[in-house]
Amino acid sequence: MILALALTAVCFFLGLVYALLVVLSPSIPTPGPEAFKYRSNSEPTVAYPLPSSTDPAECDLSVVIPAYNEAKRLPPMLTEALNHVLGNKFWKSVEFLIVDDGSKDNTADVALEFPVPEDPKSSVTVSIRVVKLPQNSGKGSAVKHGMLHARGKRMLMVDADGASKFSDLDKLWAAMDNGADVVCGSRAHLVGTDAVVKRSFIRNTLMYGLHTLLRFLGVSHIRDTQCGFKLFTRPAAHRLFKTLHIPHWIFDVELLVVALMCEMRTDEVAVGWHEVAGSKINILWDTLEMLRDLLVLRANYVTGRWNVAPVEKAEAIHGSDVLSAKNGSDAKLRRRIVDVAQK
Repeated sequence: MILALALTAVCFFLGLVYALLVVLSPSIPTPGPEAFKYRSNSEPTVAYPLPSSTDPAECDLSVVIPAYNEAKRLPPMLTEALNHVLGNKFWKSVEFLIVDDGSKDNTADVALEFPVPEDPKSSVTVSIRVVKLPQNSGKGSAVKHGMLHARGKRMLMVDADGASKFSDLDKLWAAMDNGADVVCGSRAHLVGTDAVVKRSFIRNTLMYGLHTLLRFLGVSHIRDTQCGFKLFTRPAAHRLFKTLHIPHWIFDVELLVVALMCEMRTDEVAVGWHEVAGSKINILWDTLEMLRDLLVLRANYVTGRWNVAPVEKAEAIHGSDVLSAKNGSDAKLRRRIVDVAQK
């Protein structure tokens, strides 16, 4: 009798914990049909269907920029980025895909009207495309939508504020040439410099708190998970972002956890960085949200509620880069994250 009661109590407790996990777990909403169309700087009034990351690559590089109310900060960033890609020989065709995450200002119009500099010495072709999400759903959601509909053989995720030194893309590119599936820009080398010491109390508080928690997830091999400057091969981007569940600030961590589970080669490269005014971080709410997302992230993958997207046919998603990740079973992947987190 006592054993039966104990088992009942344990089952009730586990059921309660599982129900709580379901309630607390974030999700990325499916956008409406308008989000699957884009407009370009060459034809700003005409909407075309978005391609898919399962289609063959159509350009060398896609620069995916999530943007929420960035009408003021986006132009300087685009100026720096365009000047660099036009003067580089690593690529011949580049697209800038700005994902307007439900902005209340004229971010989309600013992007569409932005003039591409004319450089007679450059053989690089550049296009600017804009996608509008109907409502603000989070940075992770915007980046995911852009990555799953970008055309590049390689895909760069970069913030609209221009805080990262765009020319350091060359360093990420070289690391990928050496076999990396994912290359993370890193500001870890800046700790103790004016760039970090003088930056806002909000950013420093979140950075130190987050790094304390990351060992719990087994991704301490990446010293700076939150730098918004990351380069992906086309197949790696397709698999990682198809898997992504977290729509908010901590989505970078889920990407790196899944990359680790899939045994993708992930490199970290030092990049230049400076703080730009206009941060949208709320110190109290975002800290609590990050803590929640970290806990449910680990719980969902360990219990198997969330699974890694399977590798699809190579010819459907490969550009010129080859995915080095192995395709193990879900059970094997779950054991891997548990083992790594316990080290």
